[in-house]
Amino acid sequence: MTTLPHPIRAEEAELPVHDARALTGNGIRARIELDGQSYTLRITRAGKLILTK
Repeated sequence: MTTLPHPIRAEEAELPVHDARALTGNGIRARIELDGQSYTLRITRAGKLILTK
């Protein structure tokens, strides 16, 4: 079981969960598309997520 840094609010509990490491294929980058626009998801060395267009 994963310990979260803060309690999950009721509205957050209903959201789908996607593991960032799985999205990146255990790498550090993934391309995400939305309505024909392409974005890059990156995991930093510090373990933070950055989403850029």
